[in-house]
Amino acid sequence: MSAQLRYWHLDPLIDPAALGVTELLTNVHRHAEPDKQCTVEIALMMDRLTVSVRDQDPRLPRVRECDPVSTHGRGLALVAAVSQTWGMHVRDDGSGKVVWFTLAVPQPTTVNGSPYAAYGAARTAPPPHRATPAARPATAPTPASAPAPVSPVSPVTPVSPASPGSPVTPVSAPAPVAAPAPAPAAASAPPVRERAPAARSAVSH
Repeated sequence: MSAQLRYWHLDPLIDPAALGVTELLTNVHRHAEPDKQCTVEIALMMDRLTVSVRDQDPRLPRVRECDPVSTHGRGLALVAAVSQTWGMHVRDDGSGKVVWFTLAVPQPTTVNGSPYAAYGAARTAPPPHRATPAARPATAPTPASAPAPVSPVSPVTPVSPASPGSPVTPVSAPAPVAAPAPAPAAASAPPVRERAPAARSAVSH
């Protein structure tokens, strides 16, 4: 039940609702006959939360006057103390009874100046609405020019294969290229011999 109240953002009602349900379930465990089976229902209206416990015993509980310091017999008194209204009734088919109580739903509060409701957990206000600029009229698209026609390719004349039995003309091999003749070697000049000058004898007179 606590998880459901948190989901509804009713955290302030978790403690009183849990206390009231605990007291009603204790009464079922102690007084309900012939078995202890029961069903807990919670219903959220616009301004109130209703919690009810249904069991198989059609006998209605009685509110007792008890001492303020008593530790038992105070279940319905506690339910009346924590709830806005409470009550009980026998089911229409007589198969059991329903004991219920209501809790006032807290009024929405503002969070950080936001006018949006917040129960227990803060909510982020949505961004302010901005006017959408008027859309410009759409211009008609310019038709694309047609592509130039492609000239047809002239067909290739197939080469007819040689008929069987026809002579095949051999292809002569190319003539070999003559290598250039080496240049004649230059005639070697005869060696030059040097002549020694003739010796002159000095004749004394």
